[in-house]
Amino acid sequence: MSTIRIQTAQNVVVEYEIASVGERLVAHIIDSLVLGIYTVVCGFVVQYGLNSSTSQGILAIALIVIPALLYHPLCEIFFGGQSLGKHMRHIKVTRVDGTRPSVGDYLLRWLLALFEIQMTSGVVALLCIIITGRGQRLGDLAAGTTVVSLRPAAPDELNLGNVPPNYQVVFPQVAQLTDHDIALVRRLLAQALRRDNFVLLNEVANKVKTLTGIHTDLQDEPFLRTILRDYTALAQQEMTL
Repeated sequence: MSTIRIQTAQNVVVEYEIASVGERLVAHIIDSLVLGIYTVVCGFVVQYGLNSSTSQGILAIALIVIPALLYHPLCEIFFGGQSLGKHMRHIKVTRVDGTRPSVGDYLLRWLLALFEIQMTSGVVALLCIIITGRGQRLGDLAAGTTVVSLRPAAPDELNLGNVPPNYQVVFPQVAQLTDHDIALVRRLLAQALRRDNFVLLNEVANKVKTLTGIHTDLQDEPFLRTILRDYTALAQQEMTL
């Protein structure tokens, strides 16, 4: 599976997997179902809500045609690169240089999608995604974007499941971290260990220390493992209260 390296707002580099063709296809099907249901409901409103054919035509354009046409760009612009289908499949649009796409990028992807997806039934888009090897259709190539998977990579390899009931929390300051912070630490730790990237380990450890105010002589890897165990232990304690 191809990957892309993205610099986060915390100034650390995360490696994401390129979303597979299957994931993108399922997301597209979900979006199509959503639009289909919306169209049917609005169709009944238009048909039975007005007697004038002219008024029905205007209302159909306002309630059905325009929203359906602008569904994808508006969702991606206002929901951080995700339509409903992409959200459900945990994938999103991002730029290949790691920055957030602009409104212009989303609109460019949408305009070219009218040709490569709508007019060719997705054949052109599919061939382009397969050929480029970076998950890019024509719209992505023009906008400098791609679609990545947000699913954690190999979370089990850290072997950090439930901690023992008698586990003593080493750094209670981890309570200051959020679930998002911990998920990012887990991902980066796994990535660094797979690649023996000690620079990344140090960057993540220093960032956690800055956020929590922790001072310790522990090496970076055992420190991060302890952070993850401590957070898990505190979460389990909260669930039993």
